[in-house]
Amino acid sequence: MMGRFTAVIVALLFSCISSTSGQTCEKNCGKNLDSCSCHTTCTSLANCCADYKEYCVDISPYSGSLFGGTDFIILDASFETASEIECRFNGNISTVGYVDDGGTGHCISPLLYETGWIPFEISSDNGTTFTRAGTWLSVHTGKLDSKFKAILDNSTKWQYYGTPNVGGTLEMTWNTSLVRAEKVNIELWGYRETGEPYTEYWLGEWHYLYSLAKDHPNNGSFSFLPKPAENSFSSSELGSVRVSSSSHPDGMWNVQAAWTEDHALAWHLEENFRKDSAGWALDKCLAWDELENQLPNFLSEIIDCPCTLAQARADTGRFHTDYGCDIEKGSVCTYHPGSVHCVRAIQASPKYGAGQQCCYDSTGTQVLTADSIGGSTPDRAHDWGSPPYKKPPRIPGQSHWIYDVLSFYYCCLWSDNCHYYFKHRPSSDCRRYKSPQSAVVFGDPHFITFDGTSYSFNGKGEYTLVISAEKQLTIQGRTEPVTETTNATKLSSVAMREASSDIIEVRLVSGNSDLEVLLNQKTLSFTEQTWMDLYGAFLFSPTSTNVTVMFPSGAGVEVRQREGTMTTTVLLPEDFKDATLGLLGKMNGDAKDDLVFSNGSVVQNSSNPEELFSFGASWAIANESALFTYDSEYLLETYYRAPRHDTSFIPVFLVPESPDDPLANQAATICSGGGSQFCRYDILVGRSPGIGNATRMSFQSHVSLVEDLKPVLSCGWLSPPDNGKKEGTTYLQGAKVRLSCNEGYNLKGSALRLCQADGQWSGEETRCVASSNTTGIVAGSVIGALTLIVIITVIVLHSRKRKRKDEHSAETESH
Repeated sequence: MMGRFTAVIVALLFSCISSTSGQTCEKNCGKNLDSCSCHTTCTSLANCCADYKEYCVDISPYSGSLFGGTDFIILDASFETASEIECRFNGNISTVGYVDDGGTGHCISPLLYETGWIPFEISSDNGTTFTRAGTWLSVHTGKLDSKFKAILDNSTKWQYYGTPNVGGTLEMTWNTSLVRAEKVNIELWGYRETGEPYTEYWLGEWHYLYSLAKDHPNNGSFSFLPKPAENSFSSSELGSVRVSSSSHPDGMWNVQAAWTEDHALAWHLEENFRKDSAGWALDKCLAWDELENQLPNFLSEIIDCPCTLAQARADTGRFHTDYGCDIEKGSVCTYHPGSVHCVRAIQASPKYGAGQQCCYDSTGTQVLTADSIGGSTPDRAHDWGSPPYKKPPRIPGQSHWIYDVLSFYYCCLWSDNCHYYFKHRPSSDCRRYKSPQSAVVFGDPHFITFDGTSYSFNGKGEYTLVISAEKQLTIQGRTEPVTETTNATKLSSVAMREASSDIIEVRLVSGNSDLEVLLNQKTLSFTEQTWMDLYGAFLFSPTSTNVTVMFPSGAGVEVRQREGTMTTTVLLPEDFKDATLGLLGKMNGDAKDDLVFSNGSVVQNSSNPEELFSFGASWAIANESALFTYDSEYLLETYYRAPRHDTSFIPVFLVPESPDDPLANQAATICSGGGSQFCRYDILVGRSPGIGNATRMSFQSHVSLVEDLKPVLSCGWLSPPDNGKKEGTTYLQGAKVRLSCNEGYNLKGSALRLCQADGQWSGEETRCVASSNTTGIVAGSVIGALTLIVIITVIVLHSRKRKRKDEHSAETESH
């Protein structure tokens, strides 16, 4: 009690000192105060309140599994050793923290049912007051780096344990630093969903089942010989193994721990599973089939798959690589044998939170479940979850396991009954798929609009690249001079938002060699995670020179750093047709009206650089609509406090042609093929062969992207005839499918079907009918059978008649 009282007094004194020397950041994080700032930009602007880092905390690590258990330290803030730390997440989930011997405060992340940035508060007086604030990144277990979780050695063995020829000892490992203890407990936790689906009573829950070991040395490994679970525990078919300190009671929530990924608990299922795993699984498959018949049909509201692998990899606004089947990482496609790459639709369907998965073979052709067990499959619950998360079917990972993965084990992996699974999870073909349109900004800077118009605009300022009032999408670009001595500019920052989403900005930093990403004006770190779930957006940054932003509308923005410049590609789905304006044009398929001034008039002469310059200048943003971050005196003076279009900066409009120019030969060598005029400008005006070469590469990349996204016509899946077979599983325009009949059947209709330009298959429907020999054989068999029946009938009747005669004779003699 005394320690708690002391902590409160210290906190009050600190607050008073801060208040008397200026204003305090206590409960003011993110705000600009009168005399100082508690906003994230205050560090670079050097105007932070004295206690900014004390109350607006940074943490390390900043991310971890949504299962919780991560111990993270609170950077820079000071604590009394007697402080009693409590950390509160999302305003209602509390965990117990602690102060270590060095006076550093620690929090433990909680078990959550959502991913993304989670706000938290910290109390140092055992929950009486919460004075410090920060954010924690909750991550889907499948996307979490392996160093942050316990690892199942040979995970396939764990999930097939008890099926024929799979048994023996199981082993798991973990990084001992994840659990601060000499002895640990190894616990099994299960996941279940209760309540009627698609009602408010539908809930998901993790719960403690039992311990596999207690007081086990924290040596980073554990092995055991599994046995069927006792009592009702074996009814839990999905779960995770947790490693936590032995000092805690069994099953205690939200303690420091290392978790395995969630997995099918084959290794602990009842004895009946081990006796006859296929029969046990078939019963489960049939029960699932019965349930699916009662649930709503979600298939009509999910997006169709792209027709080709090229389209799937290019449509980055709507589809993203499935981490379970990635061609860049060796195509280990456990659930999709025969495929080399799969993608998932990024957004869940609106009503049912369903997902789409699309898989492709080595030829780039979509694989369909009607042809192969490795085909594309839709999901009742999106694997990555979907906002607002927290309840089925939107809980990341686990809802997908319950409704889409365990059933695959029942019907396909543990038994050979995939036809039940594919009845409810048929592949979507691509007949309704519509490719997005793409536009790009690159070099010094050059523009190619959605409808293919290309031009250059070298204004200095901040401009609207894309605005769509209908879709509430805004993308803005900032330009600055290439060098102090050149009259040409380049794109240096792009800021964007959709509706009320987080504001995302991507800008050049570190001598223009890297990209920096800001979330609501705060710099993001990608040292721990490459994918982030944001509010109203998703973000992917695998390297410091590559960032992709994805919005719910299907809009995607790709930013690439090339030779100190930014290449920014915008992809918009068909829904944006006739709904865009800005420097990237009016997306309507008509290049003639592509360039529209902000006042609505159309550029009359697109070959006139001065008119194009006026057009570009008209799209300078207004102060109140700016999405950019101004966190340096240079940015404040150059852009925030100045006109958004610098009228004093007049660029060079035309490429100077001088054979005496020392760069002329390099320009001639580097700038060949399409886009050569842009490349020559960047070398001869921008005075940079490197930028010129990057411009050439960006132009070629855009041409390739447009080619990959070209519409492809599909005639749809073609079934083999009954009592026959087909050769060919490609159904796009020009594809041929050969059809034949089994022995004893004759083919009627077309033996060869061609996918035509009208989206229809050529020829007539193919049927296999029994041949005449077969008819004779069948008829002969029937006649023979009837004859045999007549003979047998005669013999039986004759036998009965004789028996009655004998009985009558015997009766006469007895009388």
